[in-house]
Amino acid sequence: MRRALALLPVGLFVLVLLGFMVGLRRDPSILPSMLIGKPLPAFALAPLRPGEPGFAAADLSGEPVLLNVFASWCGPCKEEHPVLLQLKSQGVKIVGLDWKEDPSAGARWLADNGDPYVQAGNDASGRTGIDLGVSGVPETFVLDRKGRVRYRQVGAITPEVWSQTIAPLMAKLQAES
Repeated sequence: MRRALALLPVGLFVLVLLGFMVGLRRDPSILPSMLIGKPLPAFALAPLRPGEPGFAAADLSGEPVLLNVFASWCGPCKEEHPVLLQLKSQGVKIVGLDWKEDPSAGARWLADNGDPYVQAGNDASGRTGIDLGVSGVPETFVLDRKGRVRYRQVGAITPEVWSQTIAPLMAKLQAES
């Protein structure tokens, strides 16, 4: 009995160690979204640039679209930006949500670096981002024709992420009637 009690801490240590090892195998960049398969929460964003229309969640239906959450102060957004510009040149519809900053900063950044968005709105308060479950920027949501979230990309869209994950999904969504 004493020997079993002496081995109990060792057994518990092994179980805890196995638990950590199983947890470490999970990809930390994969953050689940409660919105997958559901419509976007209702929102209406002010325009990023004066004189242009903002947009609402209800406007994001009719065709597959990428909703890209960005900010001018975001380093990974700067790395992602050339990819977004290339996607725009290929006809991919992208709308932008400028997150947690004054709209003039986002507008200035797009004017200086190119604008990949067909529409861009400002979420200075961060409220819409909270409703979407945004944990940081950049994040991109793939929306189907009905405005439902089909995929959430946490982090920058790289050429590999586009070709291996998002492009096949967009092609599938384009083919759906």
